[in-house]
Amino acid sequence: MNLQIAASSGDGYVAAAYLVFLFLVLSYLAIMAVKLGRIERQVVELSDIVDGRDRTAEPARAKEPVR
Repeated sequence: MNLQIAASSGDGYVAAAYLVFLFLVLSYLAIMAVKLGRIERQVVELSDIVDGRDRTAEPARAKEPVR
């Protein structure tokens, strides 16, 4: 009977460790989601800049392939 009491006293620590691990994983995912959103906005902004540059370029000039 003493073995069951000793084993069950560590259950709280195991649950706390799992909760801490879950918190860390969720925090990491939240940080990555924020970074991904920021990168996506920057890519859209750069795409808009490039599209604007293409519209203002001389229409008679043929586009050369990028090497």
